Amino acid sequence: MVEVKTEKTAAADKARQGVWFGLAAYTIWGSFPLFFKALHGAAPLEIVSHRIFWSVVFLLALLGVRRQLGSIGETFKDRSTLLTLCGSTLLIATNWLVFIYAVQRGEVLQSSLGYFITPLLSVLLGFLFLRERLTRWQQLSVLLALLGVLNLSLRHGQFPWIALVLAASFGLYGLLRKLAKVEAMVGLTVETLLLAPFALGYILYLGKLQQGSFLVGSLRLDLLLPLSGVVTAIPLLLFVGAARRLQLATVGFLQYITPSLHFLLAVVLYREPFSQGHLVSFLFIWFGLAIYSADALWKNRTSFNVRPGSNNRYSVD
Repeated sequence: MVEVKTEKTAAADKARQGVWFGLAAYTIWGSFPLFFKALHGAAPLEIVSHRIFWSVVFLLALLGVRRQLGSIGETFKDRSTLLTLCGSTLLIATNWLVFIYAVQRGEVLQSSLGYFITPLLSVLLGFLFLRERLTRWQQLSVLLALLGVLNLSLRHGQFPWIALVLAASFGLYGLLRKLAKVEAMVGLTVETLLLAPFALGYILYLGKLQQGSFLVGSLRLDLLLPLSGVVTAIPLLLFVGAARRLQLATVGFLQYITPSLHFLLAVVLYREPFSQGHLVSFLFIWFGLAIYSADALWKNRTSFNVRPGSNNRYSVD
């Protein structure tokens, strides 16, 4: 009995740590529109290039302090892990580029929609690829999210591609990082290293054409562009740490924080148009999230309400 409690305590500590990692990551991400709005004057692809390059610099320094640089070479030698990281690299780069494009185009509300959809997409991906059970209530929540997207498309005559690309790219990224057998910081370093030559080449190319925004007289951009690497790496490290400690569905549940903050910034601070059609679509998705949340909370409650002497391996008194 002592051994069983020890195992459950270790699992609970791991899950609790994952929750804190997730809370921190999603709160930082929720504040990203404020940071990237401040980078006005630089093009989205240039900003992404700086995010990648300065992330590499920051992460290599951290690994050097932790004496883990040798782990990078070991990861590159593991073909299966490297292939998975190649896929996750393309997905996160796409997510970064489309998000910055949305912020600069005044489409923070659509980015909010995308990140509201992502938790429900994570549930579906967990069912399709990780054999996580999809209950009837979860099926209903996914259906409601789909209705919300269709309503927005039909009412406005414009397909919400920004929202869907953000949801798909980040949902699949979380799935691949959960499957990749590599430590969080090492994996992220390998991801950015794979893109670093292209990012640095593009930065130098812009400099040669005198079309870049870095070191051309704007102190704001000279400071914020390198800082973008730090603010990029930290929440990603926290997110991967959470993804490896929690079920994919739980990670999706925590992600409500990011779109909620984006939504508030879009409507309250940036005064983006919010029509009746937007309201109906968001209500569909919010209702779906409420159903999913209630179902997840109920399952969590019943899983810890097991009577002593049952056949469950981890009996709880």
